[in-house]
Amino acid sequence: MDLLGDDELERSAVVANCRMNRERGLLGSNGYDRELGFNPLDVLRKPSGEGRPAAWLDICCGSGKALIEAARIVHDEGLDVEIVGVDLAGMFRRVDPGLHRLRLVEASLTGWRPDRSFDLITCIHGLHYIGDKLGLIACAASWLADDGLFVASLDLHNVKISDGKPAGRRVAADLRRAGLEYDRRRRLVVCRGRKVVDLPHRYLGADDRAGPNYTGQPAVDSYYAMTGR
Repeated sequence: MDLLGDDELERSAVVANCRMNRERGLLGSNGYDRELGFNPLDVLRKPSGEGRPAAWLDICCGSGKALIEAARIVHDEGLDVEIVGVDLAGMFRRVDPGLHRLRLVEASLTGWRPDRSFDLITCIHGLHYIGDKLGLIACAASWLADDGLFVASLDLHNVKISDGKPAGRRVAADLRRAGLEYDRRRRLVVCRGRKVVDLPHRYLGADDRAGPNYTGQPAVDSYYAMTGR
């Protein structure tokens, strides 16, 4: 099978035209709180343990609708919170000039790196369109504050080994050995506190012909070679 590299994948119609999170708000039936199981602002209202403003990074933030709603609450309540959203497509909504604590960044996550640590990192359905899903999980774990929280949607049906066989069971076990949690029912991966995550999987490339996943939207299969254990 011919696998796609990062540049080819990002030009793929499945990734470039992804509509996931375009209209997802902060709260409600299609909100971040329902997908995550908590309101992100509840995490950010707790004082940062590092004596600095609390910070939230949302990976694959879509139009930024939920982050804009959160930034308005931060502004109205006078919370000491910074919010950063990153998305490849850059189809962001207009941000009110007064929302100084919100930054929306158009960038490829294969090369983008933050300039600070975060108390909360989220990625709602964004990993479905990432090639090296496990690599991004490892990066996010390293971007956390010491007592930070990372939560991301992860469908292990879209993680394969080089011959195309499912790798989900093996990957779930390796994530847990690395100190992360994986909720198979809710399809969420969780990391509590900054960690150096070294998974025994070498990324080979991606296939954008995986078809719809459990969300009903087309997804990307990620292929790995097992390198240890």
